[in-house]
Amino acid sequence: MGELLRTGLRMAMAVVLGLVLMFVAAQVWFATLVWWYADHPPGRTAFMAYRMGELHEKKPDAVLRYQWVPYERISRNLKRALVAAEDSKFVEHEGFDWDGIQLALEKNRAKGKRVAGGSTITQQLAKNLFLSPDKSYLRKGQEAIITLMLENMLDKERILELYLNVIEWGNGIFGAEAAAKRYYGVSAAQLTAEQAAKLAAMAPNPRFYERNLGAPGLRKKTGIILARMPQVELPD
Repeated sequence: MGELLRTGLRMAMAVVLGLVLMFVAAQVWFATLVWWYADHPPGRTAFMAYRMGELHEKKPDAVLRYQWVPYERISRNLKRALVAAEDSKFVEHEGFDWDGIQLALEKNRAKGKRVAGGSTITQQLAKNLFLSPDKSYLRKGQEAIITLMLENMLDKERILELYLNVIEWGNGIFGAEAAAKRYYGVSAAQLTAEQAAKLAAMAPNPRFYERNLGAPGLRKKTGIILARMPQVELPD
């Protein structure tokens, strides 16, 4: 009986050690990719792959629309609009907006359902680059770790540049350049303040708004973002 117990304990320890090593290896892999993205644009993100997999089930000939453009070729209007809409404390925080998270929890509690997330631009970038839309605690934990990597290995301008290039803006549409061409027939550099505000308003639910560009809620959100944009501080 004693020998059986010791064998069981050794097996359990081996399993735990294996899991720890797998976890460490995964973090090293994520950190290596973050280091690579400091100077290189992503080819296709995990979130793009996930969404395109969903899209191909319904439309096998669907094409990914994604074109990387450098930070200086993206309209300051869009930079201001996204920061105003998604993360007003972007240049101040170190990855997490604790006041925003608390406010989101209070809103969700009052509504009895999830109506606000409180995620920062850096957190959303972590998800877009490496993870799926899954809302499990495991995914959120990994997102938090990658968020810290991004904040410690990249500067704010690079984080915003990556985010502007990989954010989803419709079915198969990713990044500022593809969105500007899809909705306005211009480059990301040419977006006006109002156009940028509307794109930022679409960001939380882009596939819905792609089909409902005249939705009253979208017009209202666009006006709110437009009014906030002059007060936004950018990292450049």
